[in-house]
Amino acid sequence: MTTAQAASATGRPFAFVEGDAAWQAALDRADHLRDQPEALSELWPRARVIVLDNSGNALADDDGSLRAPLGHELSDGPGGVGAAAFLGLAADGQAWFSIDADLVAFDAPRRVDLRSAAGHWPLLQASVFAQARALQHWRSRHRHCGVCGGEVASARAGWQGRCGQCGTEHYPRTDPAVIVAVSDGERLLLGRQTGWPARRYSVIAGFVEPGESLEQTVAREVLEETGVRVRSCRYLGSQPWPFPSALMLGFAAEAEPDEPKTGDELEEARWFTLDEIDAASARGERAATAEPGDDDGPLLSPSISISRWLIEHWRVAAQARAGR
Repeated sequence: MTTAQAASATGRPFAFVEGDAAWQAALDRADHLRDQPEALSELWPRARVIVLDNSGNALADDDGSLRAPLGHELSDGPGGVGAAAFLGLAADGQAWFSIDADLVAFDAPRRVDLRSAAGHWPLLQASVFAQARALQHWRSRHRHCGVCGGEVASARAGWQGRCGQCGTEHYPRTDPAVIVAVSDGERLLLGRQTGWPARRYSVIAGFVEPGESLEQTVAREVLEETGVRVRSCRYLGSQPWPFPSALMLGFAAEAEPDEPKTGDELEEARWFTLDEIDAASARGERAATAEPGDDDGPLLSPSISISRWLIEHWRVAAQARAGR
């Protein structure tokens, strides 16, 4: 199985791998239009608009599918193109915007959270939702300037904030984090956090600190969380993770066969054999219904996550080494 096949084994691909088109964005973000209010106003009436409530959920139909009205359907209320964020253009030329639900006189039967949408909606719609949610989160938490405390006004179609008092410009932030499949050559290191669904395990992850490289972050985070010493690592792929604003940078690492020791970060960490990972992969995604007393064995990360992709990447390589 090729690397690209390993990526597709977990559902839709998201990381850049050879032979994969995941580097192609769902939308052309059309940066040149963000400073052209007249052009955006022309696009607005026929544009699709994803409407988000105050919790970041998208308005949806009875069956849970996205309800994205056209701009001209949102003529009532204080909102409009000036209050919306311009997300970009689809391959067919369709413009997409997002807006807060309390700014428009529009409603829908259901609300859908981003995790649910990522697992069930078409790639374009899920990607638009993720982009809109990340922007909404940034805008809602940066209403005042961190320099002087002045009120920040939205600019560049929602992609910039400008302080009306000191003039400082603010931009959406993305926090880099590493996520790593650690192996001792035969086994895969997985851990679980307190509060996760019963029996769910995942690979090791942590945020990059100022002044360190990604490779240094990998070694530090693995050591801090599990006590395992990393010998080397290599980059595999990435995934934007808008919960709320992280960029997950995926690595594979080789490590010493140290006995895992956990501290405050993880409830448990341990090595898993290939047979155990194969069995866990075959169980499917039942973490949402698993009960603490169930003893069917470990469950892996959801298929929408780069965590699961890294696990499957390791599993396919381990199967090849074992001649399976």
